[in-house]
Amino acid sequence: MFAYRIGCAGWSVPKADQAAFPTAGTLLQRYAARFSAVEINSTFYHLHRPATYEKWAASVPADFRFAVKLPKAITHEQRLVATDALVDVFLADARCLGEKLGCLLVQLPPSLAYDAPTVESFFRDLRAQYGGAVALEPRHPSWFGDNVGDELRAHRVARVAADPARVPAAAEPGGWAGVVYVRLHGSPRMYYSGYDEEYLDGLAERLRAMAERADDIWCIFDNTALGAATPNALGLVTRLSSA
Repeated sequence: MFAYRIGCAGWSVPKADQAAFPTAGTLLQRYAARFSAVEINSTFYHLHRPATYEKWAASVPADFRFAVKLPKAITHEQRLVATDALVDVFLADARCLGEKLGCLLVQLPPSLAYDAPTVESFFRDLRAQYGGAVALEPRHPSWFGDNVGDELRAHRVARVAADPARVPAAAEPGGWAGVVYVRLHGSPRMYYSGYDEEYLDGLAERLRAMAERADDIWCIFDNTALGAATPNALGLVTRLSSA
């Protein structure tokens, strides 16, 4: 049976939703009892020890997967240039998740415009070290032309479908079609707003259609500021489970 990777950015469980989760176990274990994936955003700010990744991987079911966000030192400070050493260190640690490392997330700053030589160099080097799923969330309008899509496909890099979308094309997945990665930040107020029942109904239909073309479907709710991500993700799981 096809498994959608539905989850949140982080595994905190708001008090209002705790009844939907088991009472025993660590917070991650309780979270993983209801969701099949989580996005680790803390790696954007600091590295984690290999033992931490190993502990996380050992505490979740065999089919659970982690998406891990690249550090800001790579994406925002170096802006994808001369990052070999930084990528080496990051991957050495993240690989301690073993087979439960499901996807790398590369989120770019809004000010970073597309530059073909930089993109070619960065993803060529990344792919020399890592063969798993990679999702890119660019936020400058220059990233949404057909030529960029061709380059991403050449490196097997999926472009994130984001909400809110900075340009219309950003609302739809792009790049390599083998992976679909949807990131929902909350709309109209990013990180705060929840999604209503009508939106979740439509989202479930979109994901079912995407599943006919791709084998790896991720949907991560990042509207965590007021706890909306958890009930939204639970609602989506219920809709997709009843299909």
